Amino acid sequence: MKPIDGYFLINPEDLHWRASNMMKTPNADFLERTKSEILGARLWRLPPNSANTLHKHIRAEEFYFVVEGVGRIRVGDETLTVPTHGGVLVGPGQLRQVFNDTESDVLWLIIGAPEEVELLPGANADQSLFYPVDPKQLPEELAGVEWPPKS
Repeated sequence: MKPIDGYFLINPEDLHWRASNMMKTPNADFLERTKSEILGARLWRLPPNSANTLHKHIRAEEFYFVVEGVGRIRVGDETLTVPTHGGVLVGPGQLRQVFNDTESDVLWLIIGAPEEVELLPGANADQSLFYPVDPKQLPEELAGVEWPPKS
């Protein structure tokens, strides 16, 4: 992995929002245009009664920061409530999932490093390393909710 040379200014209008592949959660990758090989950073906007994947990482640490709203995250068997401008650092090997069981959107900034080479486009990774259980399973707080939405 090679560090970038110099710096990159990223303006809000530079962000490209898209729905995630598996859970259809709106997200914007801050660093995709920088070609950073070490650090990942995304904004995730979780609508009411939604969740991201239940997953873990092999090497990467992830820092979860709540920009707007009240965040909810499960780490292992624990569910944490994270206030606006609060954060949680989760180490590799820990199952984790951000979710929203409130009636308002929640905006998270999630930063991870180092980038998992196995997850880069074109890599042929054993997905069970990241998803040892059903990645679409919802936390008990969202029992009865249907997410992701049917397309």
